[in-house]
Amino acid sequence: MKLEKHLLTQPEAILFDWDSTLVSTFDVLKQSINNAFAHFEMPLWSDEEIRQRCQLSAKDSLPLIFGERWPEALEILTKHYRTHALTLLEPLPGALSLLQMNQRLNIRMAVISNKRGEILREEIKSLGWESFFEVVIGSGDLAEDKPSPLPVHHTLNEMGIRAGINVWFVGDMPVDWQCAEASGCLPIPIGIEMKEAKNYPQSVENCPELEKILLKT
Repeated sequence: MKLEKHLLTQPEAILFDWDSTLVSTFDVLKQSINNAFAHFEMPLWSDEEIRQRCQLSAKDSLPLIFGERWPEALEILTKHYRTHALTLLEPLPGALSLLQMNQRLNIRMAVISNKRGEILREEIKSLGWESFFEVVIGSGDLAEDKPSPLPVHHTLNEMGIRAGINVWFVGDMPVDWQCAEASGCLPIPIGIEMKEAKNYPQSVENCPELEKILLKT
């Protein structure tokens, strides 16, 4: 489902991914995953490897990486992440302004992330952003995580909204766009890290660009 930017009309709702979409958490994620690798004396990953191979939730991705020892890896990773995340958590440039504008325009918002639900809600609360989002769904909150369409179907059901191109899913990873397409919503790739984003004419580089597009709809 692709639309040129100039054909976009104001959405009824926007579903946001969290990490590297609204906030910067990549550095602490990189430190945490490589800390687990170091514990098991495994080769560390580059930035590109982390972006490509850490799109799924921990419960879906870690068994593929660590095999039977994945619960131990999860404990190590989570402990390191929770120790450092809130001190390093920063909104991406223009993210707060974008959320405030959506609120003024009465565009309803939710967050769907593959980060563990309790950690996701801690981070949203630490920024004081709870009032922006009607629904917040993280990994473990439902039976399936992205790219399954289940989190979107659940979220829209809670909001009383039907899926369609009037619902935008803004995210920085292919797993987000796959989830959007599987659920019948409009994927809006954000960021310049993933080359696959160029396949979508409605992709944007950052939050300020998305805000400008919404002001024109």
